[in-house]
Amino acid sequence: MAETMQTAQTVTLKLEPEKKAASPAPAVPEPATKAMSWTDGKQTIKYETTAECLEVREDDGTLIGHMFALSYVTDQKDKTDRPVTFCWNGGPGGSSAMVNIGGMGPRHVPISSQEQLPCPTEPVDNPWSLIPTTDLVYLDAFGTGYSKVAEGYDPKKVWGVDGDADAFMRGIAAWLTEHDRWNAPLYLYGESYGTMRNSVLMRVLGERGIGLTGVIEQSSILDYAPTLSGNDLYYMGMFPVYAATANYFGKAGAGVDQFEWFDKAWKYVDDTLAAALIRSDSITAEEEAKIAGEMAELIGIDADIIQKKHLRIELDTFRKLIVADRGLFTGRYDTRFTEPAYMDVQGDNEFFAGEDPSGDAIMTPDQSAWMKLVHETGFKGSPNNVLLSFKVNEDWNWTHQAPGTMGSPVCPNTAYDMGTALRRNPKCRVLFFGGIHDAATPFWNVKHSISKMFLPESITSRIEYKVHENGHMAYEDQPTLEKMAPELAAFYEKRHEA
Repeated sequence: MAETMQTAQTVTLKLEPEKKAASPAPAVPEPATKAMSWTDGKQTIKYETTAECLEVREDDGTLIGHMFALSYVTDQKDKTDRPVTFCWNGGPGGSSAMVNIGGMGPRHVPISSQEQLPCPTEPVDNPWSLIPTTDLVYLDAFGTGYSKVAEGYDPKKVWGVDGDADAFMRGIAAWLTEHDRWNAPLYLYGESYGTMRNSVLMRVLGERGIGLTGVIEQSSILDYAPTLSGNDLYYMGMFPVYAATANYFGKAGAGVDQFEWFDKAWKYVDDTLAAALIRSDSITAEEEAKIAGEMAELIGIDADIIQKKHLRIELDTFRKLIVADRGLFTGRYDTRFTEPAYMDVQGDNEFFAGEDPSGDAIMTPDQSAWMKLVHETGFKGSPNNVLLSFKVNEDWNWTHQAPGTMGSPVCPNTAYDMGTALRRNPKCRVLFFGGIHDAATPFWNVKHSISKMFLPESITSRIEYKVHENGHMAYEDQPTLEKMAPELAAFYEKRHEA
């Protein structure tokens, strides 16, 4: 009996599942720094490039994760008046690589036209970099690039309008502490969703005692209402972009300057189209036909099509039609870029909406060049660098309560955050950059958003608007970079004014 019990006990022990040791959390890569130099042919600047993962914690010490920072800091001895600018792209779910290697970093991927860049492309010194004016810090949002949420920490706490701004506030504070740059002139530079992040950050940083000297908003979106299906603000904002694109392809406004044509369409929105859209089916068929004819002259689409769609032209409709006679369709980020049109068998609307010649032209070459730059510092990050995380984008929490308002809608309007921050810090300056060929974040909408804040002249006098011939990503366009460089230098210099 005792033997039988022993045998049974042995069998039972063998059937128990083996307990596997928990996999250790991946080691955080060590910081890496390399001395480099930049020249534009007229001056040479020595700087250090540092790649590092900043420890970001909650107020009680709980580890949120490690936020990747790639910074460029000059060897200037006295940094009392040397600005520090924190930069990022948007998405949400985008890393900061594009606005770095493509935009304002010391090195960039050279561009010259609206064509596909070759692979590989060798990064060169960027003659329009901000490095002569400011030290630069590029931070990756959690879940993008090399930024990792800590094991056991719920990523949804930082994947949302409010959580994201809070995380970046802590990342900025961590960098300022690590590099001993507290009380330096501080600037934010955001693109796309990064401009919405900036709007909330302006308020959050101020509430944490971190004062800003200036904010740069490139390709801005502050209010998400125009992105909702059927919202008439969408059609109003798109119309000047359609007109500029039609002018570029010779479909409208022949012989007229591109900015003059863009402005003419803008005025038409304000004076005529807005009222017609608001009136909807209360306008007569004759009135609708007249307006459709006027719209056709401005945007190069057949008047019958415009009237059948009751004056509401979707972006994908425009992209498919404007150069269909050439067998092409246009981009969304930059409507000047084209690719051969798809056959009807690939006519799925969701698929087409994601197809963008202007993104295809630069994203892969930029990512590859950026990885090369980081590896030059000696940083040993994962080869799986996430340029754009669809996981982060799809899980994003859009709920946001604008300061002073009731409720938390899932369609945020962060213009109220910016307005609140500027009322609290009226010395802060804001510079908005827009492109007449940007169909992702039309410039009409951001000017409309700010106008509804009814800010006093003492504040609006410190807000600037610059519009160039670019699309969403200004660094795709060399003429735009040439114009932006002196405008940015002048903007930073204004910190010395009262």
